Amino acid sequence: MTRYSLLDLVPVIEGGTVAQALANAADLAVHAEASGYHRYWTAEHHGMTGIASAATAVVLAHVGAATRTIRIGAGGIMLPNHAPLTIAEQFGTLDALFPGRIDLGLGRAPGSDQRVARALRRTLDSDPNAFPRDVMELQSYFADDGQTGADDGQTGIVATPGAGARPQIWILGSSLYGAQLAAALGLPYAFASHFAPDALDDALAVYRRDFRPSAVLDKPYAMAGFNVFAADTDEEATLLASSQQQAFVALRTGRPGRLPPPVAAYRESLGPQGAAILDHVLSCSAIGSPATVERQLAAFVERTKVDEVMVVSAIFDHRARKHSIGIAAQAMDALEKAMA
Repeated sequence: MTRYSLLDLVPVIEGGTVAQALANAADLAVHAEASGYHRYWTAEHHGMTGIASAATAVVLAHVGAATRTIRIGAGGIMLPNHAPLTIAEQFGTLDALFPGRIDLGLGRAPGSDQRVARALRRTLDSDPNAFPRDVMELQSYFADDGQTGADDGQTGIVATPGAGARPQIWILGSSLYGAQLAAALGLPYAFASHFAPDALDDALAVYRRDFRPSAVLDKPYAMAGFNVFAADTDEEATLLASSQQQAFVALRTGRPGRLPPPVAAYRESLGPQGAAILDHVLSCSAIGSPATVERQLAAFVERTKVDEVMVVSAIFDHRARKHSIGIAAQAMDALEKAMA
């Protein structure tokens, strides 16, 4: 069984507001839950006017209150930006509010530029090799006994909330580094192929080859990001995808902003070189009608053999976005039936 889940960066559209983006996030999560999605994730980004998920734990509390059964989590928290104790307290609180539903994906990228990173951390003089130690420190806070207040002897500090909480910890990555760490710690691994596809196949191979069973996972479990822009026709889906395409070009040229409305024939307007760059960045994508999306999703699952697909669907119109993730869910269900 290949599960399917949803990554929502809580986009703020041109002409929209943060309040509207957050309301849409809760509504989208409710729709994903009803459509059979296994998880709803959002991610930490800072200093970006087009993304409203910077206070990730707060957004997850908002989404958790609107849903009942779907797992909710961070995909992810950029751990170098935070003291592990702070994250233990935040996600320990979420675990107390929504027990058995919380995921905590951890990454080592800044999620911002150097200026914003300095404002978050107050210093950039951190050890580049600290990420694995920070992950293990965070694990130790959750391993503490939340009933008696006894710690596991690693830190001498009991996180409250946090001790005894059981969020599912993931390692995120877009290179071999995260794959190696996830394998060494025996944790599930998620690859950011929806925007950084280059090392996908190699990273999955390294993770599966080097995986060491742990107390939380006895065999490798891999997820990969995949963009879906689905509509009733290929032509309509191509138009919808142009919003994300514009956003990627703006980001790569140092002009990030709010998610723009779709533009007809946008890809063609870039010229051959620009279109080739865009096609490469978004190579892990399905754009089209239900039949097209089903075919492209099936090819991705067959190629990667992932245990779970993380659907990403940044679309300007909220109703069209809900329709798109509904089509993706139907395509994944059809794929499962075909493989049964």
